[in-house]
Amino acid sequence: MADIVGRIQRVSDRVTDNAQEIREIKCRLKPAKSREPLKVGIWPVSAYHALIEPIIKSKTILTDSTWEFVEIFLKQNSNGSARHKNAIFYWQQARNFHKATKSLDNNSKPLTTYYCFLNATKALLEIKNIAYDFSHGVSGRSENGHNNIKNEYVRLKTKGVLAGLCTYLEEAVQPISEDEPHEEYSRKDVFYNLAYIHRSYNVTYKNQTELFIPILNPMIVKDKIKNKAWAQFELEPEHSTQASLTKLRSLKYELEVISDNSTSYTIRHKRRFKWNVKRNNPDLGNINRLNNYLKARRKELQYIYSANELWYIKRNDLQSSSVIDRNPLVLTYAAMHRLSELARYQPNILQSHLEKDASWLLNEFIDKSIVQFLDQVSSEITGNQFRITGFRS
Repeated sequence: MADIVGRIQRVSDRVTDNAQEIREIKCRLKPAKSREPLKVGIWPVSAYHALIEPIIKSKTILTDSTWEFVEIFLKQNSNGSARHKNAIFYWQQARNFHKATKSLDNNSKPLTTYYCFLNATKALLEIKNIAYDFSHGVSGRSENGHNNIKNEYVRLKTKGVLAGLCTYLEEAVQPISEDEPHEEYSRKDVFYNLAYIHRSYNVTYKNQTELFIPILNPMIVKDKIKNKAWAQFELEPEHSTQASLTKLRSLKYELEVISDNSTSYTIRHKRRFKWNVKRNNPDLGNINRLNNYLKARRKELQYIYSANELWYIKRNDLQSSSVIDRNPLVLTYAAMHRLSELARYQPNILQSHLEKDASWLLNEFIDKSIVQFLDQVSSEITGNQFRITGFRS
């Protein structure tokens, strides 16, 4: 019986592959076209750093530091309430811890970096009026054995600042049981799920499957005849393969057949949403559909803060417990908290980690996470898009 099922599955896979090849052949025979970008006013809609409330009608903010911009934003948008005053105070505190971090080595940086994260997160929760408990919302533990990041665990709790962040990001903590009111992940798995250190992770753990696929020009396009719109992006030439299409299939992405896919693939999402708009001036119903669609697609993506737009799509076709369905803000916060615990109470163990096989990965996380975390929090607070200066926009 199992043999028959296996043969049926193999035939089904061949049929699917053949259908895909036929579509690609038809695509090559058709004249190449491009979809019309969806616009709100004069603004083409693309992927945004902010998940919850991105500002579509706004230029990218060019700055090497978001501290001043966000503080001015908080002051200008303050209504004098206690929560708004708290947001300004916490943001200033986060900035002070960031300044302190610059003078420390990586044995000490996790402590001040974590308190920078903690206060920046509080500023976000205060300005967004998210209720939260004042505890940290996260703890850690070590399994007996060698000092190794796979034996280090973080626990996401149902109360605390981190739980408030999860609430804001619309991904509540799911406790293991009544006796264990938390989620738990190894620090190795947490690092696996962060795109901004994916290269150093894959160099450190060469045999583990890559989780992220780099993409270019993520945007929303439309069909004005059918009054429909959907997400679209491009793959780099080296990733424009049948293997990549197979990986993206479970996320409901497919080849855009009207494009010239001879050198690099254009990929579209199968799910569409209604977009019946004249002169790029949408009403509230169309805006709500757009925002809901953007949020759903944005949850599939991660980016690296840099002078260029570096976007990645996170695969969901891997049957692996190492894949964590969590926003990188949450995972970064939790991992840095565990490192800060080691820096405070067991600095000799932290030193041991920094000198072992995963030392480069760990150092990359400590150095890069603060820039990435602050950019994303800044985007969530203001709704703006930020990029490093030194290039033409």
